[in-house]
Amino acid sequence: MTSNENLLLEVKNLKKYFPVRRGVLRRVVAQVRAVDGVSFFIREGETLGLVGESGCGKTTAGRTVLRLLDPTAGEILFYQNGKPIDIAKMPNRKMKPLRRQMQIIFQDPYSSLNPRMTIGDIIAEPLLVHRVGTAREREIRVRDLLEAVGLNPQYIKRYPHEFSGGQRQRIGIARALALEPKLIICDEPVSALDVSIQAQVVNLLEDLQKEFGLTYLFIAHDLSVVRHISNRVAVMYLGQIVEMAETEELFRNPKHPYTEALLSAVPVPDPDYERERIILKGDVPSPVNPPSGCRFHPRCPYAQQICKEKDPQLSDLGNEHYAGCHFATTLKLRGLSEIATR
Repeated sequence: MTSNENLLLEVKNLKKYFPVRRGVLRRVVAQVRAVDGVSFFIREGETLGLVGESGCGKTTAGRTVLRLLDPTAGEILFYQNGKPIDIAKMPNRKMKPLRRQMQIIFQDPYSSLNPRMTIGDIIAEPLLVHRVGTAREREIRVRDLLEAVGLNPQYIKRYPHEFSGGQRQRIGIARALALEPKLIICDEPVSALDVSIQAQVVNLLEDLQKEFGLTYLFIAHDLSVVRHISNRVAVMYLGQIVEMAETEELFRNPKHPYTEALLSAVPVPDPDYERERIILKGDVPSPVNPPSGCRFHPRCPYAQQICKEKDPQLSDLGNEHYAGCHFATTLKLRGLSEIATR
């Protein structure tokens, strides 16, 4: 898909199926195709936004990349010194050293922190698991991390219930930074926060990226946030990536009808503009029994007969703009600026 220069992560044809079991013997009668043939890459120091409707498989993809879930098929190549290491089938005992390089920020800042532990113990836990430093060195590291995320180091003995949602998410970010990782999966890190706090946390993530040279896979459904923080954006629908491009290129010149529909839902902070919404017909199909051909064709306003019969592949349209649509080069889709009209 791209050259190996500066690559940190490359995912090829990743699949994650969950079995559906029924009956007394709990036999497998079907598979939930949560992630079904996803491919993307992330370069060192950049942010790839992964967007789509709830239930499209974004979070499952992120957790499978980290091997919190074992993949059903595909390759997960993590690059060290320019050399790829396929961690998709790596035994868990060999994953431990690599886990220092890959961390996650969870969506819910309330359930992701142990209420029985002080925040000092929560942030120090990764250091303890990996046997990094002495007790005194770990305490110094925790205090430095609290300061880095904008919290008072004197809070080290407090418990999670003493903090607001935004402060808890900062604690989660500090924990993710503890082992100095290269890659952080941001699993909708601001969706549970107030809008004013969202901006603070997003700006914090950007500042930390510059300071520590971090690489993000930023999972979200809010395109406004994704546009602000991401260098490139991948759009996911029903377990598959349907479009991927540089951020402004995607917002200005979408090549997939689903991306066009998502852009029509982005609010415009100007009362003089009227948004022309594209309302998709029908419901999202079940990942247990996805449609034949293009998975978006039952809801697509531009669908033709070939869309029902043949599954389009993600093709390169130039300048690293990829789209999985039979008519990507012929459809005249509207970008964000064209959908908003006075």
